[in-house]
Amino acid sequence: MQLAIVGDKLIEASKLDSAYLDYGTFFGDGVYEVLRSYDGKLFALEEHLARFKRSLAEIEIEGININDIREKVIMAWQKSGYANAKIYFHITRGAGPRDHAAEGLTPRFFLLVSEAEDATKQKQNGITAMTVPDTRWKRCDIKSLNLLPNVLAKRLAHKRGCDEAIFVDDKGGITEGSSSAFFLIFGNNLQTSPLAANILPSITRQFVLKIYKNAGLNLLEKQTRVEDATKADELFIAVSSKDIVPVVKFNEITISGGKPGKYTKLLMSEFAKLVKK
Repeated sequence: MQLAIVGDKLIEASKLDSAYLDYGTFFGDGVYEVLRSYDGKLFALEEHLARFKRSLAEIEIEGININDIREKVIMAWQKSGYANAKIYFHITRGAGPRDHAAEGLTPRFFLLVSEAEDATKQKQNGITAMTVPDTRWKRCDIKSLNLLPNVLAKRLAHKRGCDEAIFVDDKGGITEGSSSAFFLIFGNNLQTSPLAANILPSITRQFVLKIYKNAGLNLLEKQTRVEDATKADELFIAVSSKDIVPVVKFNEITISGGKPGKYTKLLMSEFAKLVKK
């Protein structure tokens, strides 16, 4: 007889709820998205769905109707009643016996709607960040459920009194934050590392690259190094749940006089206009 323990209860494995046999739990085998609404309007839904579709294809989860996903997202958000909502959803390969190469599984969908965090203070005052070694797998362009290195990095940052951890690869190059894209400003030049297999194609990053000219900035997409960040005039992160957030301390070095810089504030203003369109 196959047995399982859930909490303190011993039960026959055949009577387990299939949620306990999910491949997302066993292997992190799945992909996810997070988007949000602003003042009663969903933002960048189609961009998030396009990235989700790509992630599904990259890990060979098939048979997903993106139109159905769109309808579920909209329905759940509307019923939540949140004008400013954070919407998380994922699809795993399915549930079944723990087997690395199982076939014929039925993908499982999960969605959670919650009220978006109020990031006003972080935007007004800025946050602190520190670097950590990038120990993630080599396909961070896939938004997969394999996030243990991100979790450990964020936990370490919080233990050190920082808000975000910035990943640095074996060659000393900055890739991205544990849950954000990372940007530098020198003079009127906006700099960020170019997209690659070890960098997620951030949706918020995508929109920053649409509005930077409105803030009077030029763009430099080139490999960013730690020493570049320590010498930058301004730093900020970009993340779907909060959009643009200034970084005012980096590896204990004060940036922009310890307050949000001019161009970062201009970008925040431009982004605020964007979400209202």
